[in-house]
Amino acid sequence: MKRAIRALLVAVITLPAPAAAQTEVSVGLGVGTVRYAAGAGFGTAVLSPAVRYASATLAADVSGAVASLPGSVWAGQGLTGLSVVTAPIHTLRFGAELALGGTTRSDSGSTAAAHAVAELSRSFARWGLGIGAGPSTGLIAGDLPVTALHTRARVWWRPESDPGAPELQLSVEPTRFPDGWFTDASLIGTMERGRATVSLWAGGRVSSVFGSKAAGGASAQFFATPRVALELSGGSYLPDPYQGFPQVGFVSVGVRLHGSARTPRVRFAPLVPGVRGDSAVVRFRMAGARSVGIAGDWNSWEQVPLRPLGDDVWEGVLGLRRGLYHFNLLVDGSDWVVPNGVATVPDGLGGMVAVLIVP
Repeated sequence: MKRAIRALLVAVITLPAPAAAQTEVSVGLGVGTVRYAAGAGFGTAVLSPAVRYASATLAADVSGAVASLPGSVWAGQGLTGLSVVTAPIHTLRFGAELALGGTTRSDSGSTAAAHAVAELSRSFARWGLGIGAGPSTGLIAGDLPVTALHTRARVWWRPESDPGAPELQLSVEPTRFPDGWFTDASLIGTMERGRATVSLWAGGRVSSVFGSKAAGGASAQFFATPRVALELSGGSYLPDPYQGFPQVGFVSVGVRLHGSARTPRVRFAPLVPGVRGDSAVVRFRMAGARSVGIAGDWNSWEQVPLRPLGDDVWEGVLGLRRGLYHFNLLVDGSDWVVPNGVATVPDGLGGMVAVLIVP
């Protein structure tokens, strides 16, 4: 019973996360109700701080939660995620992901899990695909740890110009557990309009050993002010064999306070460069920069220096044919950034790339 209650806690304290900025610090206050297969359920109140950093090649998430349970019991959870990816090498990218998680209760033991995946991927203008594999392990206090081989194939689709179109990702993940194989499949869609972000997910598990199951749900986030977001989520999660959590249903509502004002992910009109002879001319304003370079998919993401014009303006002359391209800027030789006021699209690997159209 105690192990089942820990599983229900995980569902409630996993409140929806805000859209990624460069660095995001927030704290959430929420309440929720969870219910498991036997029909029993309970309510809980949750405090959940979170920190997220995202760039073109690195994404890192650290979050935690403390929840009050019936009977003056307290429970906690910690989650850490790290994702790195190389610049394209002959149109291919190499990436690695690491996820660590654990739970504990004031009246019982703890659980922990770790997942690592190395992936080879390729991104196109509107979609991408990746394939990877790595080890996963789980530990429950008082039991022996369990280790599995986890593989993954995924495809994602992203809109280029329609801000109301959803971003989709389909994943299929066969896993070799000590007792046999099981395969998880999931479809996630996210759509952002104005101050609101809505996510839908559906998933299933197919296994002749563990049985087949289905789950799904939805979450919504609405920024009432640039620093205050209202959050609502509900649905169910598949059982977690690594930490012994059963399948649960949940509903949660909360408020998330952000340390900095939200920068909406609005897709402005794509950057259209000027023309100089048979070359395209781009200019960017980068206050305080000592050097600025540009790299894009037209030259396998090799950095080309821009020249300063004064007034924090940097210019580049690019020999590009008519078409649509993606790029980022390298500032002071170390920071990859997307310039303000330029259309962006997710790269499917935790970062964003800017859009350049040559007419």
